[in-house]
Amino acid sequence: MSKIDIGIGEKDREKVAAGLKHLLADSYTLYLQTHNFHWNVTGPLFRELHLMFEEQYTELAEAVDDIAERIRTLGVYAPGTYQAFVQLSSIKEVAEIPPAEEMVKILTRGHEQVVKTCRDVLKAAQQGEDESTVALVSDRMRVHEKTAWMLRATSR
Repeated sequence: MSKIDIGIGEKDREKVAAGLKHLLADSYTLYLQTHNFHWNVTGPLFRELHLMFEEQYTELAEAVDDIAERIRTLGVYAPGTYQAFVQLSSIKEVAEIPPAEEMVKILTRGHEQVVKTCRDVLKAAQQGEDESTVALVSDRMRVHEKTAWMLRATSR
């Protein structure tokens, strides 16, 4: 591959990409949790939560692609295995199928964690003057903050 010359130094690109790898892992883990809960939710709120979770995992599926492609744009390989995601993610998998209300709480915490990860990546991108990553991560923060709010609004 030819040398990357997009106005961002190699060290800054690598630092931003490292943060984006964590964001990708968090986002993918949250995607899997959300999809799992979509399939397995039960109870009086089944229809509402089933549809909400579907909207959320569909949005996350697009997001992981955008994040991975940004990592590649910066000249770094994107992680793409479960093993890599487990090592990089701040979000832990849930082995059991919790009740619907607990699913909502788990997903709320997951979205809040992604916001925190975004804030870390945002700092690195701002320091590296990487406006494209700043825009991507800012958009991701907004989505996850809003989703966490919507999930909190459904719980008692």
